[in-house]
Amino acid sequence: MKKTIAVIVTYNRHSLLVDCIEAIRAQTITPHEILVVNNGSADYTSVWLDNQTDIKHIYQENSGSAGGYHTGINYAYSQGYDFVWCMDDDGYPAKDALEKLLQNTSESPVLLNSAVIDKYDKHSFVFKTKQYNSIHQVKESSINGIAHPFNGTLIDRSTISIAGLPDAYLFYKGAETEYLNRITEKFNIPAKTITQSVHFHPPVISYNKEWDLKLNGSMYFMLRNQYQANVSKYKYKPIATMFYLGFIYSFIFAIIKTQKSDKSKKISISLLAGFDAIANNFSASPASIQQKINIQYNSSSLVILLTSVRQFILSVFVPSYSILQKATS
Repeated sequence: MKKTIAVIVTYNRHSLLVDCIEAIRAQTITPHEILVVNNGSADYTSVWLDNQTDIKHIYQENSGSAGGYHTGINYAYSQGYDFVWCMDDDGYPAKDALEKLLQNTSESPVLLNSAVIDKYDKHSFVFKTKQYNSIHQVKESSINGIAHPFNGTLIDRSTISIAGLPDAYLFYKGAETEYLNRITEKFNIPAKTITQSVHFHPPVISYNKEWDLKLNGSMYFMLRNQYQANVSKYKYKPIATMFYLGFIYSFIFAIIKTQKSDKSKKISISLLAGFDAIANNFSASPASIQQKINIQYNSSSLVILLTSVRQFILSVFVPSYSILQKATS
């Protein structure tokens, strides 16, 4: 009999984690094991997990969702599990979500995902899902070519053996896109959303609407990690770079067009993300990015913006010191 493990990554969201775990416990087909990767939570999470007899939990320093799933999927693979069912702590599966996913597994590698539905209105898709806005519009049993890791995502063992683990150094916001592109584009493993399987998730931030830079430092990671997602998607790195530069340009243009406040600061952080992406600099943490944002609010916007533009141009057109050193050695 094939074995399934549920892997949940959590950070300081104890009450939401409890809701998620209770939904897993109530499944029509329950996983053989539940694993929670605790990313350094400082709330009641650790105490609660210590008192659960049916949950395996791993505590580690906060390494984002990417580091959490790297640890969790690696554990599942090392323990010989056939299927890894992944989800964040802020969502929860419908009662038969796992059963419906398992009914669609194959002997060949395939990435399966639940339909990710707004947990509040119970019908709207949270992420872009082809032309559909609501689950009620969908007639087919599966939507080919669509998956949204890590929100009710079922990964089979053969897919992991081929594509490897999520890249822990990406931290979060975009790491899931890189992993999806690596699986589907680089290794040509099909992805499907199983529409009878539902995973409830809160709505996500739209950057086409006004957003607060102080509260959304995660935007930096989304922009930075898009470059690695492109590298996994396109066969040739120059093409990946070209599309990435277009992505950054489009995002900056959207800031100019749609944002009413802090435009120069938002553009500066966008350019910083692009600079670090092309320079393969993954040293940033949420705390360090928040610190940079706070500094911006105490400095001249023009100086910050011009400095960011200069760094970004240098990152694109001037080789790094390490590359020059290799060329001359």
